[in-house]
This record gives sequence, structure tokens and C-alpha cells, in this order.
Amino acid sequence: MLRPEVSSTSSSAPAASPALGKARIQSRRYNIGLQETPQSRPSAQASTSTPPGTSGAAGDQSSSSSSSVHGHPPRSRPAQGSYFGNKRSNAENIFASNFTFGTSSSSARDSNYPQILKTPLSAGNPQRSGYKSWTPQMGYSATSSSAVSIHSPSVIVAVVEGRGLARGEIGMASIDLKSPQIILSQFADNTTYAKVITKLKILSPLEIIMSNTACVVGNSTKLFTLITENFKNVNFTTIQRKYFNETKGLEYIEQLCIAEFSTVLMEVQSKYYCLAAVAALLKYVEFIQNSVYAPKSLKICFQGSEQTAMIDSSSAQNLELLINNQDCRNNHTLFGVLNYTKTPGGSRRLRSNILEPLVDIETINMRLDCVQELLQDEELFFGLQSVISRFLDTEQLLSVLVQIPKQDTVNAAESKITNLIYLKHTLELVDPLKIALKNCNTPLLRAYCGSLEDKRFGIILEKIKTIINDDARYMKGCLNMRTQKCYAVRSNINEFLDIARRTYTEIVDDIAGMISQLAEKYSLPLRTSFSSARGFFIQMTTDCAALPNNQLPSEFIKISKVKNSYTFTSTDLIKMNERCQESLREIYHMTYMIVCKLLSEIYEHIHCLYKLSDTVSMLDMLLSFAHACTLSDYVRPEFTDTLAIKQGWHPILEKISVEKPIANNTFITEGSNFLIITGPNMSGKSTYLKQIALCQIMAQIGSYVPAEYSSFRIAEQIFTRISTDDDIETNSSTFMKEMKEIAYILHNANNKSLILIDELGRGTNTEEGIGICYAVCEYLLSLKAFTLFATHFLELCHIEVLYPNVENMHFEVQHVKNTSRNKEAILYTYKLSRGLTEEKNYGLKAAEVSSLPPSIVLDAKEITTQITGQILQNQRSTPEMERQRAVYHLATRLVQTARNSQLDPDSLRTYLSNLKKKYETDFLRAEQFSGKTEE
Repeated sequence: MLRPEVSSTSSSAPAASPALGKARIQSRRYNIGLQETPQSRPSAQASTSTPPGTSGAAGDQSSSSSSSVHGHPPRSRPAQGSYFGNKRSNAENIFASNFTFGTSSSSARDSNYPQILKTPLSAGNPQRSGYKSWTPQMGYSATSSSAVSIHSPSVIVAVVEGRGLARGEIGMASIDLKSPQIILSQFADNTTYAKVITKLKILSPLEIIMSNTACVVGNSTKLFTLITENFKNVNFTTIQRKYFNETKGLEYIEQLCIAEFSTVLMEVQSKYYCLAAVAALLKYVEFIQNSVYAPKSLKICFQGSEQTAMIDSSSAQNLELLINNQDCRNNHTLFGVLNYTKTPGGSRRLRSNILEPLVDIETINMRLDCVQELLQDEELFFGLQSVISRFLDTEQLLSVLVQIPKQDTVNAAESKITNLIYLKHTLELVDPLKIALKNCNTPLLRAYCGSLEDKRFGIILEKIKTIINDDARYMKGCLNMRTQKCYAVRSNINEFLDIARRTYTEIVDDIAGMISQLAEKYSLPLRTSFSSARGFFIQMTTDCAALPNNQLPSEFIKISKVKNSYTFTSTDLIKMNERCQESLREIYHMTYMIVCKLLSEIYEHIHCLYKLSDTVSMLDMLLSFAHACTLSDYVRPEFTDTLAIKQGWHPILEKISVEKPIANNTFITEGSNFLIITGPNMSGKSTYLKQIALCQIMAQIGSYVPAEYSSFRIAEQIFTRISTDDDIETNSSTFMKEMKEIAYILHNANNKSLILIDELGRGTNTEEGIGICYAVCEYLLSLKAFTLFATHFLELCHIEVLYPNVENMHFEVQHVKNTSRNKEAILYTYKLSRGLTEEKNYGLKAAEVSSLPPSIVLDAKEITTQITGQILQNQRSTPEMERQRAVYHLATRLVQTARNSQLDPDSLRTYLSNLKKKYETDFLRAEQFSGKTEE
């Protein structure tokens, strides 16, 4: 018999032997001197009757007993032993009593369980070195303020670093509690630990695990310090170093990894640090979840650091990839522009792809082929979209199915029954999905269609149908779903189950009959309603004046009123609800026994669902890309060694604006890889920089881009230096924040980077600002990275004289007469043109139209003229420089033509002839310049 829970809404432990659990916990706390409260543990509550991928409604959601409930089911009792359950409760009591806090106790050293040490998370805490300052009242949030995530965190990450000569070698293992997949990584990082911090911020972890030797009092490692500073609001846990055991990690992988992904053993057998991390991770998850994973049930994969492009968290925030900087609730982000996904898995895949774009051209082009076919074949697009939209969250469903609860509770039983129904619903969609894909042509779509031919889908479904009724399916509404669970198992399989279900039906009928009698007795329009929190109750909609003496009969209790709607119950109805719950527990217990036996039979075949999950999420994302293309005139990108965009525009701005944004051209090659962009304030410089980065990311994830034509060079890293805000948390001024960000770029940039810098050096005086900008530019010019540098320092533009790979660009403005104020006004065209801006002293012009006194403006003009003249005296070009520039540009154009040209012979001959004429013109101009200089 299953143990009933104390309350359907309580997060406390089950009723079984609470005194013993309390005694053990209190004894442990007394010896150690630290406490752990429910607030200090991450909570993960969700409905046992809510399918993966649907959100439960808050509060009491009522429904009529005689009709189906519309809308999402509400959150109900937490399921023990799965992610749908509350990790506090019995699992937490066992966890708290078996895991020892601190490292000073002798009994702790003899324990068979990992030691857990909660560390203070405040970066500015003067007592950081002594962890006793942590108190239960602090109650850390499970959401990181540093992370750029729009999803609730559910990832636990273990991190370990090599010691001695191996310092800097990092091993990581992460598991998403909503998805039965473990991702392993091992890589070498530099002293800034940029790769570690970036990977962690992309994961947006719920909790980070490290070895206790990394945070020895007064001798914490640099990695530990950086992680705690960058993830102030993430739960942080340390456990004994001995649990980071590579041998145990390899055993875990051999035991838990499904056969299809067993090749991961060959990849990681010599990756000792990621093996050590996965050993500690799985040991820890086993206790907080109070469940173990079934053998051969997890998808385990190894990811190096070279498979995707790196976008640091600051750049992700500046570019508004996931979160809008003005209002975090609106979807004016790149994710919002592209997100037309129909499933939670598709949404998660899109999010991770935006943060980690691909770098393999072949894979990107395969995705682009799929998007192209979906756009050209309308029947395929709508047929596929119709099937995909019916899928639930397959990854989360898998995560629950492969976990085996250590204790059989009512909620664990209810959860397993619910998820078996969801599994049946999912498998019934495989054939429609296969039919939708049968006529596709692109290799990737054909491969996904082929993966659906797996016979195991049919085997699992047949086994389920021998036990589960054909009409048992996912339905919206908590009462409807409860009915599905009660009658999920076929009749005549268990005689006692059939009797219990008849008893339950009779009780429900009696409740409906009793409420009908009450309605007749008091002549009131009463109806039967149901919610997961209250069970059956009475609902009535009537005017207060229609009631006798303007109040309900005394027989009704627990009355609540919203406008003209009343909800209440009675003593008899409460008793009948208790009988109903007892009958349900009997049904769930017997059904659970049958379901467990069925699951044990299908475990060996369940691995095919990993392929299905991957197929559904990828197809959903590709459909989303195609959908976005239908709403705007996007074009398929090409991949060369040149960044060339014809008439490209900002995708997010297009979504916000009523009119289409102004389009601009972009052309960057290895021979002209550094653009200096000038123009007045508000002329469009920052928007243009962001536009280039967003188009680059869209191209590298396999999406079409907003342009008439586009060609991209694969960027391995994307860096931005755009924001000018200060940072109170790290006690950084605007200038110091600028310097930290530019230092990060200089330390990590390589020849394949895309670098966007906006108004560097603005936080200090002009001379120092120009000096810093000049030095940074010269360093970046030594790389082959593509750099766009927007600045107000016009003096910087003269670097073009010294470096032939520098191009000056500017945003045009027009001057119009303001008749009302009898002054000139600036009209912004937002068009990018070659050369320096012709606008001089536009800051002074902005000051002139403000309320500054005319005398101040006049003095400022005179001083500016003097300073500018002095600076420009020694920055004039020489004839030799002009000749070298002409030769350099000719050489780079010829190299580019040899690499990428697809012109026919006649067109190529014409192009080369024009190239020769341009060279001759430039060389002649240099000679003429030489003659003028001599005169």
C-alpha cells in the first residue's frame, strides 16, 4: 500500500516516521552547528497531471464534472522521485540526514556519503573566507542574475580543475533535470578562465558543484573565486574531493549510457577530469532526487570547445539575443524574432543554438537546405507543423521515465501512470510524422525520416496497448486527466483494480447526485466542480439578491465569492472527497504495480525515444526558421572568406518598427578587415554594429538573414564592447568596465573572431581616450579578425594612412533649415558611406541647439579648432604611403578573386580589366600628390 501524503499542497516530508527523520536531522545539525532550511534548497515543483511542455494554471481551476475542462491543468501534488516532484520532502530529509555539512567532524570523514558545504555567495562579503557566516535566513534564489536565460534553471553542473602542472585543465559535467542527457567537456583554459565562465553562463545552472579543496579557507583557487563572483545567486555546493573519482565516473558511463551513444567511452576514457566531474555529479543527483537512473537509460555525449562559436555573456546581453535590455518581459530579441517553435524542446534547441552558433559549414548548409525545401514545399511545411505542434516535451518525459524512485509514494505512482499515458500519446504521433516526411528531398530531412523507421517505436506501442486502453490519452483539465489515469489500464487485467474503479465511479456518481439534491432542496443553480487542490466542490453563479435573506444556507461551509460566483462545500461533501481520495489511492497503487512491470519490459527499447526527441526538436527549429522567412524578405546566406551583405537590415528593429528599417551594405575582407565608423550621435552606429553581429549569428545557426544578398566568413568568436553603464555589483566605473571588457577581448580574440567596439575610451579624458583607442586598434590590426570600430574620435580615422587594411566609413546626415527656430537642424539618413564624416564638431552643434549660453558655445568652437589643427599637423599622408596602399588593395582583390570567384571567363576578364584601371588611377593620384608636395 502506498503511503498517503500529508497534504496535496505541502512541501514537507511524507507522514511516514517523521519523528525519526527529525531526530536524525536535528542530531546532525547540533553536532555541526549549521542548519539547512527549505528555502536554502532549490525547489522544482510541477504538476503530476501536467504534461511535459504545458504550463499549469495557478490557483484553483474549476471544472464541471459532466464536461471536459478547458485550459491547462493546475499545479497539484508534487510527485516524489521525479522532476515533477518537490525535491524537498522525503528526499530532502534523507539528503539532510546523510550528507554532512562542513569538514571538521570526525564522523563526517568516516561517512559513506559526500560532504556538502554551503558557501556564502556574496562577492563583497568580508567573511568569505569563513563559511560560518552563512545563515538559513538568506535563502538563495535558484535563478542566476548573471545568466542570460528565459527558462527556469534546471541544470546542475560539476566543475573540477587539475592541480599542479595540470592547472588550467578543466573538466565539466552537466545534467538537465528536465532531460535525461549528460554533457561532458574537458578543455584547457587560460588564466582568465573565459571558456569556463562562458560555458557556465550558457548553461544557466541551477546549482554548481566543486571540490572542497578548491575553497580551502584563505587559499581558494582562482577558478573557485571567479565562479562565485560571476554566479552570485546560483546555489553553490562543494563535496569531498574523493567523490571526483575518474574510475567511478567511467563505471557510471558504462552502466548508464544507452547503446546508441556508447562510443562516448572511446572519447572520454582518457579525459580524466570530465570523468571525475560526472562521478561527483551523478552521486549528488542521486541523493537530491531520491532516485536512481535505470541502467542503459541516459544519453551521454562529449562536447569539445571547438564545435561551436563562443559568445560571452556580456555580448549576449549587449546584442539582446535572449533578453530585451529595456523590458525583460517583451520578446524584442533575436530569440523572439526567430521563435515560432511549437514544442518546448524546439524552443530550448533554438535558445542553445543562438548562444552557441555552429562553425561547421557543411552542417550549416544542410540546415539551410532544409529551410529552403520547407519554403518551397507548402504542403510539407504545413503538414509537418501540424504534427510537430501535437508533441509534448519528449525530453522531460524521458527524464521522468528513466528514473526509478527509491520509495513508492502516491505521487510517484500518479506521476508514472501519467507519463506512461504521455508516452503512448507521443508514440502514436510517430507514424503521422513519418508520413509528413516521406516525400522530402534534402539529406537531413531524409535522415530524420529514416530514424523514424526504427521498429522499437512499434514494439513499445504494442506492449503499451496490451495493457493500456486505446482511448487513454493526454487531455487538458485536471479532472479529465484524473479520469484518464484511473481507467488507463484495460479491464480484466486485475480483478481488484476493476472493483476499486467501480467503487470510485459510484462515489463520484453519489457526489453528483448529492449536489443535485441540494440544488432541488434549496432551489439554487448548483453545479459540481473540481480542482486538484480542493477535490469536488460546489459552484454557483447567481445574484446575491436571489438568495434567501441574502445569504447561503448554513449547511454550506468554506464559502468564497468572486463577483456573482460562489464556491463552497459541505461537511458531507468533504467526507465523500476523503472516500474518493482513498479509493484513488487504491487505484493508483494497483495501476502503478502494473505500469512498473510494463515499464521494466520496455526499458530495453526506450532508447529510440532519444532519436525521436532530437528529431522533433530539430524539425521544430527548422520550421521556426522557415516561418520567420515567410514574414520577411530574408535571403539564404553563403559562406566564403568575405563578409559581404547587400542591403541588410536589423531583424529586431524590423519587428519593432512600423516601417522597414533603412538597409545598408557591408563589405569586409582579409585585405580590408578593419572598419572605423564615424557619424553624429543617434546616426545609427550602434544599431549597425548590432545588425552585423545578429546577421552573423542567424547565418551560423542555419537561418536565412535579413538582406538582399549575404556572404559570411565563419566566426569562431563574437565579441562586443557596446554598453557604457557602470557596474555597482563589482564596484566598476564606466571607464573601468570598458577596460575590463576590452581586456577580455584582447586576451581571447583570434584571427577568426568578429569584434564590434562602440565608443571606446569615452569614460576618460580625450587625450587618454584617443591614446587607448589608437593602441587597441594597432593591436587588433595585427590580427586577421574582422573588426568594426565605431568612434567619435575623428583623430582616430587618420590611422588609415598608416595601415592599408583600414577603411573609414561614416553615416550621412543632412542639414535642413528649422524655420520655427531660425536654426539649422540635422536630418538623419541612417545611410552608411565610404570615407570620413564631413560633419565637424557635431557635438558643438548639439550643444548649440540646447540651452547652453551662446558665449560658451563660441569659446568651445575656438578651442576645438586650435586643438584639432595641432593634432592634424603630423598626420598627413605621403606619396609613398599612397603608392603602397594602391599595391596592397590590388593584391588583396586578386587573392580574393582567386579564392572565391565563380564568374565565367568573359565576366572575369572584364572584372580584372576594371581592377587594373582602378589600380592605375590610384597610382596616378599618388604621383600627382607627390608633385604637389614638392611644389
